[in-house]
Order: sequence, then C-alpha cells, then structure tokens
Amino acid sequence: MSPATDAATLATRRSSRFVAWVRAWRAGLVPYDEVAGEVAGDEEHLVADAPGTWTDVPLGNALAALSKLSPDEIRLVLPAPGDPRGLPGPGPFTGAALTAGEGVIARDLGLVPEVRTHTSGSGVTFETVLWRVYPLPAAPTAAGAGEPSAAEAEAELAAALAEATATLTRLDIAQWRPELAGALAALRRPDGATDLPPGFDPRSRRLFARASVLDRVLALAGQAAPGGAVNGYEAQQRDAALRPLTTACRRALVAACNAPLAG
Repeated sequence: MSPATDAATLATRRSSRFVAWVRAWRAGLVPYDEVAGEVAGDEEHLVADAPGTWTDVPLGNALAALSKLSPDEIRLVLPAPGDPRGLPGPGPFTGAALTAGEGVIARDLGLVPEVRTHTSGSGVTFETVLWRVYPLPAAPTAAGAGEPSAAEAEAELAAALAEATATLTRLDIAQWRPELAGALAALRRPDGATDLPPGFDPRSRRLFARASVLDRVLALAGQAAPGGAVNGYEAQQRDAALRPLTTACRRALVAACNAPLAG
C-alpha cells in the first residue's frame, strides 16, 4: 500500500469511536478507566465547556458528566450540507457539527471535536483534539429517529458500493488515482482501528469495519488528483459517482455505532 493510501486508512472518525466506547461503558461492558484511552488512542484529547468545569480538562475528567446516561441516550451524528439527519435543529451545536461533519448527542449535551495545530518554541508542530460541549434543546431528536437499522444500512452500503465501483471503472479512476486500488483492497482486511468494543453484535461490527475503511478511502478519493491529472468534467463525474456512496457510508457508520447493545 502506498504512503498516501496508508495515511488515508489511519484516521477513524473521532465521534464514532467516542460514541461506541462511551455507550459500551454506560452499558457496563467496559470499565470507565479504559474509555478515554480507547477514544483518544495516541492523540491528546481535551474537553472545553464540560459541565462543572472552568477550563479545558482531559477527556477522562469530562466523562463523569455522562455517568448517568443510558447507552441509547448517546448517539452519533454525521451530518452534511443538505443532510442534517440526527441534528436537534438550528443552534450552535448544529452549526459546529455541520462544519465538522460529525458530532455526538448525549441527552441534553452535544459534543463536537476540533483538531488544533500548535507549534512549540523549538518549532515542533503537534496537534490536540478539543471536544467542545454545547447545551442542547430540552427535547432533542428522539433516539434513532430516521436512522436505518444495521441490516438496512448494510444493504444500502453494498448496493451503493457496487454502483460506484462500476461507474469509477468506466471513468478509469485508477489512471489518475492509482493508490485507490490499494485502498479499496483494505476493505477486505480491516484492522484493529476499525473494531467496536464489547456489546455490539457481529453485523454491527462488520458494518462498522467496512464503513470505517471506506470512509477513509472516500476522503482520499475526494482530494485533488496529483499533478492535475483530472479535469473539471472528470472531477464532476467522479463526485457524482461518489456522492451516493458517501451518504450510504455515513448512514452505515451511524447505524453501526448507534445499534442496540447486548447486555
């Protein structure tokens, strides 16, 4: 796999991991002490505006604000312009989630991750992830409203992937995006970064693993082709082919992360 492809398959949406692991914790399936580490991985995660705090705090400290929630009150949202499904209506959280393309609803709180880049005095650049907490309306969107089941999302994703693959083959996408061939192969061998915590059934695990890798492949496909190898018309054709697949992929991630947990 090329370096560009490998990079595209490293980052999972932070909100999806947050929801999956926090829901498993609230179901009593993983210990509190493990949650922050599983969500953050090798990144530094801080939380701003968490209830009861006056400054940014480590993620582990802020999770206490969610300790009285049930798993089904914690939901993943992956909105996009023109597709605000899952959002509670106009407000600061909705705007931030649309900008980021992701967010977490936790009863009357919304959380959105922001990646911040810092430069040390010696010139070293590094990143931190800041989860900003927003108060939500008294009656946010009902849990699961408008979401497909894992079975429905899996069928939608398979159909969209087959259609997009056929279209991109006709467009000869490999000619100007050759690293996509290697990235698509990763769909058949998801790694540990695409695994869900205990409590999720096999279908949800399979769906999350496939959609997570595909989500990262789509991020790569959406980048400008190296050396200007694609013209405006070809880019429009590519985008039209990938748009339904991108939507199906987002719906699959939401369905997998918000699926009912086994006790």
